[in-house]
Amino acid sequence: MDSRIYEEKTHHYGKIWTWTAVLVFVLVPVSVCIFYNAWPPFMSVFKGLLGVAPIFWTVGFIEVITFTPMLGTGSSYLAFVTGNLTNLKVPCAINAMEINDVKSGTEEGEIVSTIAVATSSIVTTLIITAGTLLLGTLTPFLNSPVLKPAFDNILPALFGALGVVYISKNLKLAVTPMLFMIILFVSVPSLAGSVGILVPVGAVISILMARLLYKKNMI
Repeated sequence: MDSRIYEEKTHHYGKIWTWTAVLVFVLVPVSVCIFYNAWPPFMSVFKGLLGVAPIFWTVGFIEVITFTPMLGTGSSYLAFVTGNLTNLKVPCAINAMEINDVKSGTEEGEIVSTIAVATSSIVTTLIITAGTLLLGTLTPFLNSPVLKPAFDNILPALFGALGVVYISKNLKLAVTPMLFMIILFVSVPSLAGSVGILVPVGAVISILMARLLYKKNMI
């Protein structure tokens, strides 16, 4: 199939599935309200949204412009519909492209990234299904104090493992944004909950540093 036709079909079906998912998400609470004939007051919903929506909308916008170039067309639609980009889909895609020695933005990278995200989505669905069925049995085990440190450090473990690879390959580019983020989070620990918003900040710093080093013929 011609790559242009593939792109057009991917966008066509990607938009359909994305808006279908949005419709399903919205219809679930609406269906509950209709069934029980219980509708929350508009002002209560508005006040609730006012506190969380701007943050989620901002993070969502940032994730689109940050992760889409990394993932590619097909995997981006699939990842944004199934969710968990930061802690699952993006690490899986990056790791798969690294193992197969392909780059983001290429046809090979597009294929590998899409397969990785699709596999991650299937595995995640199966694990969630198994977890739901075995919730009562697994709850005491999962709530064990012994496992709590592991669950608290899943995200650092994922990106730490990937970071070692990429930092070692691009040490000159990685040092500045890495030091900036370390100093920022040590100085303001409360920002730990706003990692998604700070991702593009690190990207901008990396781009500026890359431009500076390129002009000085250091890379």
